[in-house]
Amino acid sequence: MARTYKALALLLTYPNRELQAFAPEAVAVIEAEAMLSKPLVQALRKLAAEITGDDIYDLQERYTELFDRTRSLSLNLYEHVHGESRDRGEAMVALLELYRAQGLDLAANELPDFLPVFLEFLSTLSDRQAASLLGEASHVLEAMGERLKTRGSAYRAVFGALARLADTQADPGVLAALLREPEENPNDLEALDKAWAETAVTFGPSDSDCPKASALVEAMTAEPPRASRRAGAPA
Repeated sequence: MARTYKALALLLTYPNRELQAFAPEAVAVIEAEAMLSKPLVQALRKLAAEITGDDIYDLQERYTELFDRTRSLSLNLYEHVHGESRDRGEAMVALLELYRAQGLDLAANELPDFLPVFLEFLSTLSDRQAASLLGEASHVLEAMGERLKTRGSAYRAVFGALARLADTQADPGVLAALLREPEENPNDLEALDKAWAETAVTFGPSDSDCPKASALVEAMTAEPPRASRRAGAPA
């Protein structure tokens, strides 16, 4: 079980005063565990410094514009596969049951396909299992990382780290196709509402490019992990 996943989850959550206090500690955990290269740790340290040092309201505004108003950067993984269809709800129910079976209880306002929640779940698994499940989302995650790089966002470091931890890298041709998809204007709320109501984003050649409950169940039954309860900060 790797605390690095939990630390990355913390860095990717909505900024608040508590996160500003814990961000440097999260990077210290990542550095101590030594699963990532020094350049990646340095990039994560830059993100932590931004979180710690910037005005909290500026941080929250940037976070919202990136991850809540930009459909192709949604942190809800099943949005990229199912959009707002009924299939997404069914998939989330199955994923939630899997989390509970492994001892991970979510708060009432948390969605199981939210990337920080998924990363915290990975922190309860063996390194091999975590890398395998993360690899199922490689096309989505690497595309998001490239989009964040284009925006000059320090959050790109988290997605660079996830690409390194996954056991499967995105196919270059598929990744290039994803990045050719048009970007949304995060300030055009009317257009965003219309986009969310339409079909799901096509990230990858098929739905298999994002983690699905069935794939998780199959991987979990291959090697039962030791479960751990969720905590607020890396420990």
